[in-house]
Amino acid sequence: MRIARFSIDGNVAFGAVEGDKPDELVLDIIKGIPFADFELSGMKVPLSKVRLLPPVLPNKVVAFGRNYAEHAKELGNEVPDAPFAFFKPSTSVIGPGDEIQYPSFSSELHHEAELAVVIGRMCREVPRERVKDVILGYTCANDVTARDVQKREKQWARAKGFDNSCPLGPWVETDLDLAAIAEGITIQCTVNGAQRQLGRTSEMIHSVEDLIVNITEAMTLLPGDVILTGTPAGVGPLNVGDEVAVTIEGIGTLTNKVIKRG
Repeated sequence: MRIARFSIDGNVAFGAVEGDKPDELVLDIIKGIPFADFELSGMKVPLSKVRLLPPVLPNKVVAFGRNYAEHAKELGNEVPDAPFAFFKPSTSVIGPGDEIQYPSFSSELHHEAELAVVIGRMCREVPRERVKDVILGYTCANDVTARDVQKREKQWARAKGFDNSCPLGPWVETDLDLAAIAEGITIQCTVNGAQRQLGRTSEMIHSVEDLIVNITEAMTLLPGDVILTGTPAGVGPLNVGDEVAVTIEGIGTLTNKVIKRG
């Protein structure tokens, strides 16, 4: 099931996305929230009539860096032996179609296409065999990074945590499973239609299971929290006016435009 969060006539709701052709997609409005038992209402609205929002509003976004060897190498970094985590605040999250505002303190903004894991239940110290039970589904993410600030400041809070730096969407796909991710699904990033990144999740150094076991050893994850699993090689610059799209096989496409911060 594809679960979207959307706004219509000033109201916010979740809905199940139905249909295959982009211009014929409809939302069956969910009674309740997707983090508990819910029913489909049977009330349907065309996707074209709503505004898609970030599919979840996470309490925290836990991101893992250098989880693709070729990406680590392209930036001159060593591949870490253990998962390497950092955080993006909830205020960094935007949805599909929302604008990425180029931060005034940077002159080198980069895209990073990533598979995002959406947590479905409160969990801590999750054993490997139970990881699948705490996952609601998966969505597309762009770990937008002020690369010059990252290099200069070393600590990544400003470089990766600024407002609008974590586009998520367009919805949460619940039918994707860990076996398919391990076997490899395609992650692609285009800028103004030109391909920049193309990789497969099978290239991840640390699996989704590794990442969730690692972070829940240290902290509790809440429903709606998001795990970013790293980016494949090919990261590169974004400029004002660019349209950047992240497409993940089996999920969909997340598109955002870069604008000058007002």
